Amino acid sequence: MNFRRISRFVGFLLMFLAVAMSTSLAWAFALDDATSTIAAFVASVVITAVAGTVAWWVGRNEQGTIFRREAMAIVGLSWLLLGVFGGLPYLFDGAFINPADAYFETISGFTTTGSTVLSDIEGLSHAAHWWRGMTHWLGGMGIIVLFVAIFPQLGVGGKLLFQTEVPGPITEGLRPKIRETSIALWWIYFGLTAAEALLLYVFGPSEADVLAQGLSPNAVMDVHNAAIHAMSTMATGGFSTLNASAAGFDSVAVDAIITVFMALAGVNFALYYATLRGNFHKAIRDRELWLYGGAIALATIIVTFAIWHTGEGADGAKHATLLSSFRYAIFQVLGIVTSTGFGTDNFNLYPPVGQLLLIALMFMGGMAGSTAGGMKVFRFLVMFKSLKQQIHEAFRPNRIHVVRISGRVIAPTVVQSILAFLALGTITWIAASLYLTARGIDIVTATTAVAATLFNIGPGLARVGSIENFGWMAADIKCLLSFCMILGRLEFYAVLVLLVPSFWRD
Repeated sequence: MNFRRISRFVGFLLMFLAVAMSTSLAWAFALDDATSTIAAFVASVVITAVAGTVAWWVGRNEQGTIFRREAMAIVGLSWLLLGVFGGLPYLFDGAFINPADAYFETISGFTTTGSTVLSDIEGLSHAAHWWRGMTHWLGGMGIIVLFVAIFPQLGVGGKLLFQTEVPGPITEGLRPKIRETSIALWWIYFGLTAAEALLLYVFGPSEADVLAQGLSPNAVMDVHNAAIHAMSTMATGGFSTLNASAAGFDSVAVDAIITVFMALAGVNFALYYATLRGNFHKAIRDRELWLYGGAIALATIIVTFAIWHTGEGADGAKHATLLSSFRYAIFQVLGIVTSTGFGTDNFNLYPPVGQLLLIALMFMGGMAGSTAGGMKVFRFLVMFKSLKQQIHEAFRPNRIHVVRISGRVIAPTVVQSILAFLALGTITWIAASLYLTARGIDIVTATTAVAATLFNIGPGLARVGSIENFGWMAADIKCLLSFCMILGRLEFYAVLVLLVPSFWRD
């Protein structure tokens, strides 16, 4: 293990983080934030840049190849440090006093979980709002993936970094060179974000609409709001600038735009690239895409009829007609399955069948290679195929059985790793839930809070529901849930290996 080489790349990453953080200053000046806010972000940028420079200087002469263990160490340590330095603006700007709160909010942003400890979101400065959105956007596609795209000299090490951070089992590359793959992913990601921001700006509430409907003055869909909500949607994060989340806009157009782009964000970005290259058949034949779309359609139908005429929700009128019930049902379904977490309705008051279905969607998540959270549709597809294989082997033991998806044979090692991942996720969920219940939290809140953070969903049920927050929890619980968010985002192994002593020995 070459610690100087690790230090060099972690230093690079912190310097890049400082540059990203400095973009908040543009909004602070443009929208007349307080002098104290500007000073807070300047101090945060300087501290982060200095720390990054020192770390880089320690390993400045290490130019060799990055090996697997070093790649895992770089990714794992980087994500742990992102919460420390990324939380400085919140502390210096006065958004939080407790470092555990700042760390939770920052990790929730970078992991695109979207859970929050804030009760007055609208009280944040414009710079802080932008930084929350930026943490989502950078974390969605992966700050390490962007790092690989920018630095061509990483070579083989870049591929290892890419594979360690990209969520979901990726069995094939987009381009022969991993740097080209990273660039292609980020261009698609940027294009979809820009398209959504433009649509939100054009069709979102104007100042006149806000006055006429009696909405919050912050609900005007200006460039600032449009960009932040587009970044949150495409990152499937769900941070909003409003206390009421997306419901604060009270706009059918905004709901429709966010709904469409949440669905798009949950799709494997490799399929977008294949489509742009003219390979439509790859997307059409993709079984994971069919299962993803089918699950959304079925869940939406069930939830729609479950809440229709129930009079449940934040406003009973929302479910008075079949069409309005469909509007809120599909938004909540996509918000949960893609792990975006935007809220337009209080699903804490849904009938049990609706709540249970949303919990199931939490675990499933979006497609592999998307920005969505959860265990990924691909893994469940492999699990179902594997179970089918085992049933056939029970009465045809002499026949060779393989797991095949979209015409591709899935190697037995991949099947084993997926089943191990599902088992590890379940064990971690149970263990963390037991800790929360031992600390006096009720079962529904505890289990859904862990599921919401471990699988980067955002809202849970009961005391962490769509209209609640995590601010009431003790500091130790927030730290545990922050760790769960990182575990879920990096899919366990890149973080857990850091706890194994032999990992650090040569």
